[in-house]
Amino acid sequence: MEIWYIFIVVPFLGALIHLFLSKKPKTLNRVTEVLLLWYLGVGIGIGSIFSGLTQVLDPQMVAQSVGWPNTPFLREVGFANISYGILGILSIKYRNFWAPTIIAYAVFMWGAALGHIYNLQQTGNLAAGNIGTVLYLDILMPILFIILLAAYHKTQNGVET
Repeated sequence: MEIWYIFIVVPFLGALIHLFLSKKPKTLNRVTEVLLLWYLGVGIGIGSIFSGLTQVLDPQMVAQSVGWPNTPFLREVGFANISYGILGILSIKYRNFWAPTIIAYAVFMWGAALGHIYNLQQTGNLAAGNIGTVLYLDILMPILFIILLAAYHKTQNGVET
């Protein structure tokens, strides 16, 4: 069962509602701030904890969706997911966690993407969990977060260009 879209759509909708209800001016800085809060807190935070718990508690189901054998390493990957999920949740309160959370997430996701591509080349594994939409998201979501963080910092002191 693919539920990846929840962790893309819910933060986006949450950010839109947040911005709509907020009385603060909707500057580029404010928009990027709210998007980062929602994507780090819900997308990475809750999403990664959910993914990690799934890998820890039901590794067989995860292995089957990816088309890989179930090994003890899948649980280790689950704990890695949980670790940056916790960073994402802490990012809601602590802005100085934003960059480390994005770095940890990007390194893991891009490493996972390389692993999926390598597996495809070596075995021809076409499972949806290996080369489906999730592969594109592994590559593109960290790029989005880096762009949002750069835009936030560039516009932080009221100097929007």
